[in-house]
This record gives sequence, C-alpha cells and structure tokens, in this order.
Amino acid sequence: MIRERAYPVEPWHVRETRLDMDVLAQSESVFALSNGHVGLRGNLDEGEPHGLPGTYLNSFYELRPLPYAEAGFGFPESGQTVVNVTNGKLIRLLVDDEPLDVRYGELLSHERVLDLRAGTLHRELHWRSPAGRDVKVRSTRLVSFTQRAVAAIHYEVEALEGPLRLILQSELVANETLPPQSRDPRVAAVLESPLQAEEELTTDDGGLLIHRTKVSGLRVAAAMAHDVDAPERTTIESEGYEDWVRTTIGCVLKPGQTLRVVKYLTYGWSSRRSLPALRDQVGAALAAARLDGWDGLRREQREYLDEFWDAADVRVEGDPEVQQAVRFGLFHVLQAGARAERRPIAAKGLTGPGYDGHAFWDTEMFVLPVLTYTQPGAVRDALHWRHSTLPQAQERARTLNLAGAAFPWRTIEGPESSAYWPAGTAAFHIAADIADALRRYVLVTGDQALEEEIGLELLVETARLWRSLGHHDRTGRFHIDGVTGPDEYTAVKNDNVYTNLMAQRNLLTAADCAMRHRDRALDLGVTEEEAAAWRDAASAMHLPYDPEIQVHGQVEGFTRLQEWDFEHTPPEKYPLLLHYPYFDLYRKQVVKQADLVLAMHWRGDAFTGPEKMRNFNYYERRTVRDSSLSACTQAVMAAEVGHPELAHRYLREAALMDLHDLNENTRDGVHMASLAGAWIALVAGFGGLRDHDGTLSFSPRLPSRLSRLEFSLQWRGMRLRVDVRPHQTTYSLRNGGPDTVVELRHHAEPIRVTAAQPVTVPVPPAHPSGPQPEQPPGRAPLLHLPENMS
Repeated sequence: MIRERAYPVEPWHVRETRLDMDVLAQSESVFALSNGHVGLRGNLDEGEPHGLPGTYLNSFYELRPLPYAEAGFGFPESGQTVVNVTNGKLIRLLVDDEPLDVRYGELLSHERVLDLRAGTLHRELHWRSPAGRDVKVRSTRLVSFTQRAVAAIHYEVEALEGPLRLILQSELVANETLPPQSRDPRVAAVLESPLQAEEELTTDDGGLLIHRTKVSGLRVAAAMAHDVDAPERTTIESEGYEDWVRTTIGCVLKPGQTLRVVKYLTYGWSSRRSLPALRDQVGAALAAARLDGWDGLRREQREYLDEFWDAADVRVEGDPEVQQAVRFGLFHVLQAGARAERRPIAAKGLTGPGYDGHAFWDTEMFVLPVLTYTQPGAVRDALHWRHSTLPQAQERARTLNLAGAAFPWRTIEGPESSAYWPAGTAAFHIAADIADALRRYVLVTGDQALEEEIGLELLVETARLWRSLGHHDRTGRFHIDGVTGPDEYTAVKNDNVYTNLMAQRNLLTAADCAMRHRDRALDLGVTEEEAAAWRDAASAMHLPYDPEIQVHGQVEGFTRLQEWDFEHTPPEKYPLLLHYPYFDLYRKQVVKQADLVLAMHWRGDAFTGPEKMRNFNYYERRTVRDSSLSACTQAVMAAEVGHPELAHRYLREAALMDLHDLNENTRDGVHMASLAGAWIALVAGFGGLRDHDGTLSFSPRLPSRLSRLEFSLQWRGMRLRVDVRPHQTTYSLRNGGPDTVVELRHHAEPIRVTAAQPVTVPVPPAHPSGPQPEQPPGRAPLLHLPENMS
C-alpha cells in the first residue's frame, strides 16, 4: 500500500516527484496510457528497472488449459490470458559508454506527470553517470484517441557539459521475460514466450515485427519509425532479428545542444487477415502518424479530450483529493473504452495483466453506466461486442441444459474462462446485467435502431435463460435456485435478491421490447404466450425476507446462517479468500462485496425507505469489502439512507483505490470498476441520480465537508448540467433549441428544464437517520476524512 501521499494533489495532473523503487509496479499501472485498443504500461523509457513490463492489444490472447483435480461435465476446458505483445516503448541511452540506468550513477531529479487534459505522460530526469557526465532527458508519451493504432514518444536529451557522445537505441522487443506469478488468484498466469516469429523487416529509420500466438493462432504486427533532429554528424542505422528490431542513433552533443527524436509506433492484430495485409495495415498507420507529425498528434489528442471533459467533467469543492481522483478515474475509464470498438472492456482495462485481462460483469454494472452518461458511443460498441458473443453464450446454455444464452462470468473472446464453477458458471446474474446495460443505453440515448438491430435479441435470449433457469413453486411463486450473486462469499444459493430483481427487470424489459418491435420479435420466434410467461415470472418473483428482524435475506436462509467470527479474525487474514477455505465462507454470514445493498441501488424501486435503512444497517455489519467493487455501492446507499459522512468516507476509498494502492494489488493494473465507482458515488450518491422508471430523478444532498458538486450528463443528445450546493440545486441545459425541454424529478417533485432557462430549486432538509451503522471490527472505510479539507 502507498501509505504516504505518493502524488501531490492537483486538479488535472497526477505527478510523481521522485522515483520510488518500492512501488514501481504500482506507478506503472497508474501511469498507463491506452485508447481501448492499444495499452502501454507506464514503464520507464529505458525498460529497466521495471515492476511489470506490459504492452497490450485489446482481445489479443493466448489459450491455456484449465487444470482440474477432478473434471466434470460442462467445465470449461481452456482459459484465455492476455499476452504481453511487442514492446515498442524501449529507448535506451548510452552517455559516452555508460547506459542510463537510474540504479547507477546519481539521479539528481526525476519527475513524471500524467496530464489528464493533454492525454500524455511526461517525464523529466537529471542524471549523472558513474563517470560524472550530466544529461537531462525529457520524454512525452501518448496513445492516440484519434488514430486507433498509433502511439508516439517525443524524446529529448540535453547535454549539460560536453562534448558528450550519445548512442540512442530504440527497439521493438517481443517475448519479454515476465516476473514469476504469485499465488493470488487475481493475478494473471505467466506465459513464457507466447509469440512465434513470422517476419522482421528493417528500414533506415525503423522496422517491423510480425508474430503469431502458438495456440490461439492470432497474428500481431508492430512497427516503428523515427524523426530525428540532431547535429549534422549523426548516424542512423537499423538491424533486426526474429524477436527484436533496433534503430541506433549516434551523435556528439556540445553543451546546451539537444538531440530530439520522435518515435512513432503502430500496432495491429487479427485472427483472419493474412501476414501481408497486417504488414500493410501497420505500415499505413505509420504513414498516417508521420503525416500528422508529433505536433499534429498532440493537437488532436488535446482536442479530443477537450470535447470529452466538456461533456463529462465532475467538479468537487471541499475535497481536493477526490477532485483529482474522480478525474483520474474518468480518464482511465475513457482510456479503457474509447476505441475498444466492439471488443471488451476488461476489469483492468489495458493497464496490466490482472485477472488475465478478462472482462467480468463489472463492465456492465460499473463502467458502462458511467460511459452511458458521458461517452455513449463506447457503450454502443461494448453492447455490440456482447452481441457478437451470443452464439457462444447460447451454446453454453445448451451445455447446461438451459434455454437462451448463458454469458460467461469471465472471458476475453466469448467462452467461459473460469475454472471455478461456483463463482463462474453459477453467477448467472451477468445475463441480467447485460440486459440492464442495454436498457439504460437505449433510455439515455433513444437509440431505437440499436435496440431493434441487436438489443431485442439480447433481451429475448437472456429472458429465455431466466424462464428456463427458474421455476414456479406449488403456490405460484417464481424461484431461481442454485446461483451465485455478486457476493462471491455466498455461492450456489437459492433466490439471491440481486439476481432475482435484475432478472425480473430483464424479463419485463424483454416483453416490452418485443411489443415495440413485433415483426423482429416474430423473426426471433417470440410468441404472445412466451412474452406472457416472462411477465408472469416477473410478477411472481420471490424475494427472501425475514419478518422477525425485518430485513431481506441476501439469499434464502442467509439470516439464519452462523455469524462469522469477526472479533477473532486478525487484520493480516484479509482478504479472507486467501486465508480461509471457501467451504467455511459459504456457510456463514460474511459478505465479500455489496450484494443485497447493490440490489437496493440498481433496483431501489423494489424497496421502501425503511426497508433500505434496515437492510443497509444489517449488511454493513457483515460486509468486509474484500472486493474493490463494494465501497462505491456502500457510498451510494449510505448517502440515500441518511449517512452522508459515512458515504463520503466510502467515496474516498473507491476514488483513491489505486492512487493509494489500498488493496495492495494495483501493480497488476488499475481497478476500473472502482475508478468508475468514484463517479457513481458522487453522481448517484450525493447527486441522487436514478433512472428506474425511464425518467431522470435526482435527490441531491451533500455531506458536510463538500460545498459544491457539479456534473454533466448526456441525455437524448442534450447536455444536462447539475450544480449541487448545500441548500439548492440548479439544473441547466447546455445545448438544444429554445423549445427543448427535459422533464425530471428533484426529490420526487417534477420539474421542467429548458435550454433558455435554468431551474434552481431548494434541497430539502435531511430526515433523521438514526445511529451510525457499524462495520466488522477493523473493516471501517480505510481513508478517514482529513482534518483540514479545502
């Protein structure tokens, strides 16, 4: 954990003022750059030292067998692991005959800055070689949002005394050696030399490598070229071998002279295109990048981000750390999805190999809600990706003797990649999560074309899954048995409330959508009887409830299970999954992550206010937050049930998860859902955003330490701005004609907002909320509120 404040608090930058070798891998994740297609970890330009080298392409993976002590019918046979592809970040520098290595000589100064508005990572260092020769190095790195295949590095070396003989070696390297794998199941499998060489080419100022994975058969190409600004006597030559290509630039600098090099990188991969086609693809991308040049790429990057921040920025007054962190989170969420283009958004994005690069339900229930209101085009692409995997989900359902589509708990390309079926196969709620992401996207954008093109089929196939997975009992109630909800410490149980409520909405949404698109529904074989059966199941859905203590059971019988012995669980035994058998966890009242509480957020229309308060208090005492998915949801519900200061603490935990490395695993990549959760905690928590019945609803109320919260939402092509102060809220439209109107609710009261006239309404006083809920011993929110916040 980064216990000290590693990065100074600035509103638009994440700045590292000294190089700390102990947290090098963590900083590589924090400083990772991506556009959703190409991802570069924030490794040092010279490559060493490193915590974890990493260059990734979305959905580029290798297959590996999944081991079982005892195999069973329906168990997945192979898993997918993201591949560390050809590294183009490497720029090694020799000063006279000494390689620049921060572990040797003297590092007189070192600073790295992630600029959230420019979309660049800038580095400056002053190094004195063991021979006493001083140089300053400045590098700026970007991964282009506007040119999907392109990354670039602007590298400068200034001689502070001279003459200095400089040799710069710029490289493409495949099959890098990776650190050994730990026993933590959240860490990726290590693949040794997964790439098989197919072609290498060199040019005067660069080169190209093409490789193919040995089992999955995916082909990857990486190319580089250089623009060099140097003194007249400069040599440039390239050489290549099957796993590396190197361009060497040599010159002599006088004091005050500077060597400037722009390195252009392009990447592409395919499972279908031929080697010549892929070679030409990266070559064309390289030509386009050089046509724009470094200045053009930087200008396009800034213009793209100016447009994004204009539509998506969140302003927080009163907690500068959260202000920095929520922008950091939005930036990484954008990086994960902006140019994914019908490929998945993984749990770590493209910032590291954690979870083998897999996408989970986190995408639909944490990341996509944020993008739906800020960058809806990325959500459209994510839904297209899910639809492209529908045939595999249908085949999986048939294997499980079910109808419809059983989407995977974790995957890259579509098949289930979890070898642990209680948390994988049994987590059927992913189907309803996908349906809800689709429902929200269509609601917010009005994109009826996508609903008809792919949405209806997704809804129909997931509804068919629920109708075949569940059953009516002798009294007519509908049950969904033997499933795992979001809480992975309560597995293979009957009637998980979250699953049942999300399935209920899935069934009703599918029936309504089939009515709107009757011809298309008929093509999919939907009859009136089938749609009626969906509605019957939804209306009869069973929700466990304990009348004695007046709370909902997370699953049937949960409240009668033995309590976990929190008092005698030492701090070093968390997370529990690494120290206790699942058998013990499954049969006791201990919650890894918000589950019933998550249901109250996304299906708040199914609970009364008093039920929410009692449920929240009950589960707060049993939730240990061994998952980074939990804090933001607890923040949302703490705010709703009247505990804004507790909500603020949970907000800080979600927002600062990676900047403080709270779970001590940021080295493997940032926690994309938690970063998205910072936005959710602010906008859905303190802004009170809900969209249960198709109408935007807000119940804003700030904690005592925040003096202002301002955020924007995209709604039906319009930009709604919400400005929350302690005693009033202003709603305004930032585009649209004079007759444009948005109807919404403020603390349950209807209001109309026009483009011509903002609406300011009072924030009603909060109702008494009762005593502060308790957490398990030692499991209170990790980051307390600073004494002096300004």
